[in-house]
Amino acid sequence: MFISPMLLETAPGPFSHSNFIYEPKVDGHRLIYSQQAGVVRLYTRHNNDCSRQYPELLIPFDDDIILDGEVACTDPSTGLNDFEAVMSRFSTRQHSKVQQLIKTLPATFAIFDILQYKGQDLRKLPLMERKAILHSLNFPSRSFGVVPHIEGAGEALYEQIEAMGMEGVVGKRKDSVYVSRRSKDWMKVINWSYADVYITGYRKAEFGWLVAVPDTLGKLRPVGIIEHGPSSKHKQAFRGVCQQLVTGHDKDYVYLEPKIQARVKMRNWTKSGLLRIPVFMEFII
Repeated sequence: MFISPMLLETAPGPFSHSNFIYEPKVDGHRLIYSQQAGVVRLYTRHNNDCSRQYPELLIPFDDDIILDGEVACTDPSTGLNDFEAVMSRFSTRQHSKVQQLIKTLPATFAIFDILQYKGQDLRKLPLMERKAILHSLNFPSRSFGVVPHIEGAGEALYEQIEAMGMEGVVGKRKDSVYVSRRSKDWMKVINWSYADVYITGYRKAEFGWLVAVPDTLGKLRPVGIIEHGPSSKHKQAFRGVCQQLVTGHDKDYVYLEPKIQARVKMRNWTKSGLLRIPVFMEFII
């Protein structure tokens, strides 16, 4: 049984409030763990069955249950969540390769909510009552754990998260019921990284600006595509300038002299040196 998850609104910045608890934001992908009549199925937030990708999480609890959390992998060199490792697990379907990855990139289920247990729907209970039930469970293996939380001190937690290079903080209202939609009762604060880039082209079809940064020799290397952030005024200003800078084109892209510079925020740099989810902030003049 799948339950559509409760989604986060974005807070303008770190905040503290006595009516909220705060959790580290786990850098993985959302997972609904559903055990019905003793049979376990795993679902993404979009109701895609991903049970065969994570066989180490198909272990049943002592009774039927539905849990909400994130599936994550840990980088052994840093001890931090490794998003690219999780995506590698998620994209692998072949049984023999999955069995290898269980050993080299083991998945863990970081649980932060319980939605059903022993046939009871718990979603209308206040969050702190659901947390108490969650903390009382016996977990079936070491692949399962509860995301820790603190009360009230959101800004202090964010400072620690920022210093450790983790993804961010989630603030949740203590009395919040569980709703299958986006809600201001749950707020995320992302620990963004920043970079200055050159716009080297644009996509002909849907919106996208190609961007690059100088390498150690000063030569520009591509680092991804900006798809989010610019306002209609930013796009209009870009269109007014870019036609003078065209150097060529192909089926999908128009290429430009690297004269336009922009600042972006992003989740982090990927291991292959690309921007992860870059968001345009401003032009650099």
